[in-house]
Amino acid sequence: METLQLKAYAKINLGLDVVRRREDGYHEVRMIMQTVKLFDKLTFRLLEEREIRIKTNLGFLPVDKNNLVYKAVKLLQDTYGIEKGMEIDLFKCIPVAAGMAGGSTDCAAALVGASRLFGLDLNKKELMELGVKLGADVPYCVLRGTALSEGIGEVLTPLPPIPDCHILIAKPAVSVSTKFVYEHLDAEGIKAHPDIDGMIAAIKEGSLRGITDRMENVLETVTIPKYPVIAEIKSCMKKQGALNALMSGSGPTVFGIFEREEDAYTAKRLIQERKLANQVYVVLPFNQKTNR
Repeated sequence: METLQLKAYAKINLGLDVVRRREDGYHEVRMIMQTVKLFDKLTFRLLEEREIRIKTNLGFLPVDKNNLVYKAVKLLQDTYGIEKGMEIDLFKCIPVAAGMAGGSTDCAAALVGASRLFGLDLNKKELMELGVKLGADVPYCVLRGTALSEGIGEVLTPLPPIPDCHILIAKPAVSVSTKFVYEHLDAEGIKAHPDIDGMIAAIKEGSLRGITDRMENVLETVTIPKYPVIAEIKSCMKKQGALNALMSGSGPTVFGIFEREEDAYTAKRLIQERKLANQVYVVLPFNQKTNR
């Protein structure tokens, strides 16, 4: 039986701006996306019969057609007339419903893995074009690395890797609905927009402080009032030496960027002692050019 194992990496948003709400209900965004070395593992096995089986270490996750991994394999089967099937073991480490694109990155990995085992060998551009049919973040999760994301998230411009740093990730014990956050965002009433262009310039200059000084997320205006623990975690990280801290995506995950690894671990211990978050990790940024 042919098998393949892939890592599906999480993302954070170094900057997130909402430009406007479109007539179709979607929001146009400008975001700086960054892949981090926190990942799920997917093991793929080719099946002779045309079916899709998913197993996971989290009992509450759907393993049927409501799972994005399932949808990714089904899309390839239907698009290319594939008569074989796939069995996938999904081992989750990325927090769920956390603003880190956990579902989207698993979906992207499923597109890559199934493409290989089905013998399609689709290139990155083809996989990204398929991915946007399944979710706005999926094309970025195929691309990975540092990138400007525009449109509804599907228009991507790769950027140089950010400088070396240590990233502390903390997910409090609450789950946030992305739909709820965007429905309650007053897109036209946003008074302060993140300096996305300035952050792009800082990335190109290789200035870590230039990046962290511009970290902003307009969705915090909705999520933090509902979940004040997010602000507590941000404050804790900054007091322990983070250059800055921010909510990722629609939340509730918070990340802090540290120059010193020991400061990141000190903040991690404090967050755990105070029971501010139940999933806390210190990770490195992922560089798409070197796959490290």
